[in-house]
Amino acid sequence: MKSKKSIISSAINTLQLEAEAILGLIENVNDDFVNIINLIVKSKGRVIVTGIGKSAIIAQKIVATFNSTGTPAIFMHAADAVHGDLGMIQKDDIVICLSKSGNTPEIKVLTPLLKQSGNIMIGMVGQLDSELAMQADYVLNTAVEKEACPHNLAPTTSTTAQLAMGDALAVCLLHTRKFNEADFAKYHPGGSLGKRLYLKASDIALKNQKPQIHPSAYVKDVIVEISQNRLGAVVVVDGDVILGIITDGDIRRMLENHTNLANIRASDLMNANPKKVDKEVLAMEALEVIRKNNITQLLVTDSDKYFGIIHLHDLLQEGII
Repeated sequence: MKSKKSIISSAINTLQLEAEAILGLIENVNDDFVNIINLIVKSKGRVIVTGIGKSAIIAQKIVATFNSTGTPAIFMHAADAVHGDLGMIQKDDIVICLSKSGNTPEIKVLTPLLKQSGNIMIGMVGQLDSELAMQADYVLNTAVEKEACPHNLAPTTSTTAQLAMGDALAVCLLHTRKFNEADFAKYHPGGSLGKRLYLKASDIALKNQKPQIHPSAYVKDVIVEISQNRLGAVVVVDGDVILGIITDGDIRRMLENHTNLANIRASDLMNANPKKVDKEVLAMEALEVIRKNNITQLLVTDSDKYFGIIHLHDLLQEGII
């Protein structure tokens, strides 16, 4: 069994090699890179990303990143391409082919077929004298000095370089397309990241009851209203006008300070300056108000009229926190 020192040393060496490989890519961000970005942005087609082995796995990740940031992309396995999957490539599509050596049998078979189709072919490759580099219209150089694998065999540093170059492409495309937070939310409606960008205070408040009581109501009625709606609070209103809020904490403090409850009304208990947000405010902004003021309930308004309540637990359930 390896010693603790040996394990840590191996891990640090791996990370250093891969970090150096990524930094080494900086000098490869050249005119070809710029031309590739402009071609993809102007293209009426999609980006087809292909590869074999570990490069195929990286290609799938690049496709996922492209699609989630506004660049339509499809993964095509290089081995399956020559068995029918070439049919997925349309006239205006741009093909990015990933390969460390650029000389694997599958790549050698695939590249002339791609050239015949007339599609622009981009080679993301580690050897500039390879078949892929020679056949490609544009080259993204992802050469590395050595793999992190001690035998210099298992794709480690090389696939990290491919992944980083793919991210560089995706982010540059994102900036060039002016892809913004609203666009991101459109492509990520189901995840917590997307919810942070599109979920509004109104969306959450509508799922809750709308507890309210008149300022003249007695303590018993206040307690009943709070208990029935399970939000830990009730809003004191007079028609459409918000007068204040009473929380379960206010009830506890009142019980500590008063023995005769007969004449205590809602107006005596309420906080006349409750924290409020408009219903159009994003849920993540509502969360910031809750955090800043160290509260658990927040009023939601519609043109200053009572719309509903958000509880801290609602934000937890939605994955906003």
